[in-house]
Amino acid sequence: MLVAAFTLEWKISSQDTGKLVREFIKEQNISKTALTDIKFAGGGIFVNKDPVTVRHRLNEDEVLKVVFPHEKPSLELKPENLPIQIVYEDPFMLVVNKPANQQSIPSRESRTGSLANALLHYYQSTGLNATVHLVNRLDRDTSGLLLVAKHRHIHHLLSEQQKAGSLKRTYEAIVHGVLGEDSGTIDAPIGRKDDSIIERQVREGGQRAVTHFRVIQKHSDCTHVQLQLETGRTHQIRVHLSYIGHPIVGDDLYGGMVGEIKRQALHCCELKFLHPMDKKEVVFYAELPDDMKELLEKATF
Repeated sequence: MLVAAFTLEWKISSQDTGKLVREFIKEQNISKTALTDIKFAGGGIFVNKDPVTVRHRLNEDEVLKVVFPHEKPSLELKPENLPIQIVYEDPFMLVVNKPANQQSIPSRESRTGSLANALLHYYQSTGLNATVHLVNRLDRDTSGLLLVAKHRHIHHLLSEQQKAGSLKRTYEAIVHGVLGEDSGTIDAPIGRKDDSIIERQVREGGQRAVTHFRVIQKHSDCTHVQLQLETGRTHQIRVHLSYIGHPIVGDDLYGGMVGEIKRQALHCCELKFLHPMDKKEVVFYAELPDDMKELLEKATF
């Protein structure tokens, strides 16, 4: 089963009359790379169902249709029939709730079992001939919401939102100790640690990294906090919380103690962004997983 190619269609208004197709397409935020593929890799541009070039000058009430070529999934990514918790789905995107102990994408050490492997199987079972486009990623042991674009153009639009800061990601974490402030901002650059290919640290010359935090509840030996990313550096929340002396419970890479929970107690609980098609704000939530709930239930006040 193969679904039809991804297409976009517009009825030309009076304000767009006289524009070249090239100009109009640029205003719709279709990238130069995508336009090249549309022209030369199996796509097409049509006005009132007739093929045209990007030099066609548009007239009021014409219907412009852009057909994107079919995407070819990566041959290195193998489909796997694994469970996926889908929070939301439409023809353009998916929001999924990733469990802990699952990679977002395969690694050199582990080529199977990732969310991307599972998504490729799901795509093939539903006839979507596309590669997997993750808009955001989560560490293997971080649970929560992931935004997935079904098409390269949608991925481009959502990535532009991410760069502009209009795609908001909110996390919850349980950290060691009691935070002195009820809210604040950690603005500290992050770079790779000299003697590690995995570990990051706050360091001079690193990339700018900004994390906002708000205390949800204080316990005698830990704090339940909400965090919002302004930037998206690797391990950002984990590094920043360790840097201020409050590592995440279970995060042994950055100073957290393992015992009551077998992974870092970090969960992406909310995604907020503009839908790439109608530009209306959408918000998605995922409640804390059981292991973090149990950890909080055991915490003393």
